[in-house]
Amino acid sequence: MERTKVAGLAAREVATHSSGQRQRVWIAMVLAQVTDVVLLEDPTTFLDVVHQMEVLDLCLELRQRDGVSIVAVLHDLGQAARDAEHMVAMRDGRIHSQGEPAEVITPTLLREVFGIEDRVIEDPETGSPLVVPSAGPALRRRRG
Repeated sequence: MERTKVAGLAAREVATHSSGQRQRVWIAMVLAQVTDVVLLEDPTTFLDVVHQMEVLDLCLELRQRDGVSIVAVLHDLGQAARDAEHMVAMRDGRIHSQGEPAEVITPTLLREVFGIEDRVIEDPETGSPLVVPSAGPALRRRRG
């Protein structure tokens, strides 16, 4: 509970917490199991950006310090690429591509899996791939 910063919530039932607090409490419950593998379904959903980073940093710490394998479904490609050693991209329930983030997050993947024409650049902080959304029709009209 200390690691997920929810120790102060211990006396309350999970259902009484905000959505973000619940996410962190559930992660604390997983950690209490002392397991070698943690499966997470969108662990940053409902969290503000600070708590998103804390959860992902905790996952990285568990992997690096404790040797825990983390398997996470993340819909934010930037978050996934920042910390992942191995990524799997799926479309229609099938694996489209997999490998290191730089091998997976490409303009071709964005087009074939998501139907978008966005750019992929190197993140100046981490070196990982970073998706730069293209301007949609409304933004292009506003600029033009």
